[in-house]
Amino acid sequence: MITSFGIICGAAIAARWLAQFWLEQINQRHVRAHAGTVPEAFRDVVDPPTYTKSVNYTLAGSRFHIWELVFDTLLLVIVLFSGVLPWFYEIYEKTFGSGAWAESGYLLVIAISMSLPGLPLAWYEQFHLEAQFGFNTTTPKIWWTDHLKGILLGIALGWPLLALIIKCVEKLGNGWWVYAWACVVLFQLIMMIVAPILIIPLFNKLTPLPEGELRNRLLALAERAAFPAKDIQVMDGSKRSRHSNAFFTGIGRFRKIVLFDTLIEQLTPEELEGVLAHEIGHYKKRHVLKMMLWSTVSLLVGFWILSILAQQEWFLGAFGFAPGHMAPALLLFGMLSGLFTFWFSPIANQWSRRYEYQADAYASQTIRGSQPLIRALRKLNEKNLSNLTPHPIYSAFYYSHPALIEREQALLQLDSKNQGNS
Repeated sequence: MITSFGIICGAAIAARWLAQFWLEQINQRHVRAHAGTVPEAFRDVVDPPTYTKSVNYTLAGSRFHIWELVFDTLLLVIVLFSGVLPWFYEIYEKTFGSGAWAESGYLLVIAISMSLPGLPLAWYEQFHLEAQFGFNTTTPKIWWTDHLKGILLGIALGWPLLALIIKCVEKLGNGWWVYAWACVVLFQLIMMIVAPILIIPLFNKLTPLPEGELRNRLLALAERAAFPAKDIQVMDGSKRSRHSNAFFTGIGRFRKIVLFDTLIEQLTPEELEGVLAHEIGHYKKRHVLKMMLWSTVSLLVGFWILSILAQQEWFLGAFGFAPGHMAPALLLFGMLSGLFTFWFSPIANQWSRRYEYQADAYASQTIRGSQPLIRALRKLNEKNLSNLTPHPIYSAFYYSHPALIEREQALLQLDSKNQGNS
């Protein structure tokens, strides 16, 4: 029997799907409206063939995303409202018991089972869509191995963490959620240290950046900016994709600068210096720390809400579970929370974009001018066939970074201001 809360959840699923579908539609129309010729603002950025290719890539990705949304929504509806979750939970509990390890095992089985139906879509995206536009460089063997490693890693890390959370519920009374939150935060901090040492090498090969102009330039930048970094390493991202990236990993003395080999191929040393200065800007402006603190507070609020919902008959009963069982409560909370947090995406993205502008400004000041970073951004948008003309509302929901033209304008204004003050 469908309850009032079940109806609310069904309406929330429908509302999110309709919003996502509408966003894809308005973005497609907006992109097509600019598809005839290269907009004047981008004539120095891309040539007509590349611009046409970026438009086609954006539209193909959007059409694929719509099918993906339909599939994910139908899967969520079937799993939530068919009764399969409580049916399997009853069988599972009779077979394996109701201890913390057994309960966390149930969550992992459901998570893995729900990921498997989406593999054909992921395969199509990698070996058809990405390959069609020249981005795919992986092989079926690497693709399957990556997914298997991901599942095994999820079991190895997720099982004991989930068991620890459920054990907190069993042993620590009504305040269990505070201790569970502390355990997860500690786990995240440990992972920040362990990931670059043990986990990243399971998927990619990291090698020190060779001696030469680029290494000397980047190390000099890090020293000039008082940025503590243990090493600069190159990741073999090209064995999976032609897309490029750069990031920091680790904390404290374990921090490393990681550059994709594709990024090094695409940019000059001066442009890479601009990209690295931008990333250092995030560190110097304490953006990473602020976002970690926000994530930590959000996690605490989430556990508090979960502690309340786990005791509510209307929450668990809406999907066939009896109240007081933590594993089903965790499962349902994880499956449903995205229905409501989706609507706050523009706020989170606006916050993120503000940080991007600040990091750009820091980079411009540190390398004494914006042109290297502007050239790097132009090349990265061109090489990655980025959407140069996103609809503003679509961008608000999905873009954590400002569009290229917005970043350029901000950097040029900063250069003009600095020249006026000199």
